[in-house]
Amino acid sequence: MTPDGWTIAAILREGARRLAEAGIETPRLESRLLLAHALGWTPEALIRDLHAPADPGAFFGLVARRAGREPLALIVGWREFWSLRFKVSPATLIPRADSETVVEAALAACPAPGRVLDLGTGTGCLLLAVLSERPGALGVGVDLSDAAAVLARNNARSLRLGARALFVCGDWASAVEARFDLVLSNPPYIETAAVSGLMPEVAAHEPWRALDGGEDGLDAYRTIVAGLPRLLAPGGVAVLELGFGQFPAVAGLARGAGLAVEARADLSGTPRAMILRGSP
Repeated sequence: MTPDGWTIAAILREGARRLAEAGIETPRLESRLLLAHALGWTPEALIRDLHAPADPGAFFGLVARRAGREPLALIVGWREFWSLRFKVSPATLIPRADSETVVEAALAACPAPGRVLDLGTGTGCLLLAVLSERPGALGVGVDLSDAAAVLARNNARSLRLGARALFVCGDWASAVEARFDLVLSNPPYIETAAVSGLMPEVAAHEPWRALDGGEDGLDAYRTIVAGLPRLLAPGGVAVLELGFGQFPAVAGLARGAGLAVEARADLSGTPRAMILRGSP
């Protein structure tokens, strides 16, 4: 034991207690992840050495941040997506498991893309997940935030995909002249009036520009869909992430642009990805 009598097990219990009091839904899991980060251990190593002595000082500081509703991913600096580790920062949305539906849909709808475009790339998670599965593909990620483009570039290098991915700062596809076999996007789709009412981890810590989709939540879709006929190569496919209940409205925009529409549901049965096809 340490002079104060702390062991790994005791520290984990106290961290979980404090997180539970703060209303965190998975306090034991998050306590373990925070302590692993604080000590520089793996979560598995903690479980193997529950009776080992440890200093809880830095850990309790991290617990206080999480109890204040700072996202776990921002505290530890990364989030897993598509079994890949992505660095995160306040400049981008934190990758969500729901977005893996977009990757699944893209790989199925466009099995062998040569060139891939990711609009509003953020961490680069959509583009890099696809490139990790398709060694012959090259990709371009565009983000309005220079900090996001830099972060995505660093993620590409960390994942050894930097040679096949280019990240640029731009306003959607306004600076893009090429055509692509596959276009991806997880655009902002929350109605402006609803952004402030999101859970505090999101509303207070993630960039509003990546959340706010305008008065009806559809502003980004209007811009992206209008540009797809120019961006898609013959036989090309676009896959867009959708918010809850947005399929009918976005489908109407797409059909108005002459695109064929298909939906893919997430694990909860919600239409989460929209697959759009141009002319053959």
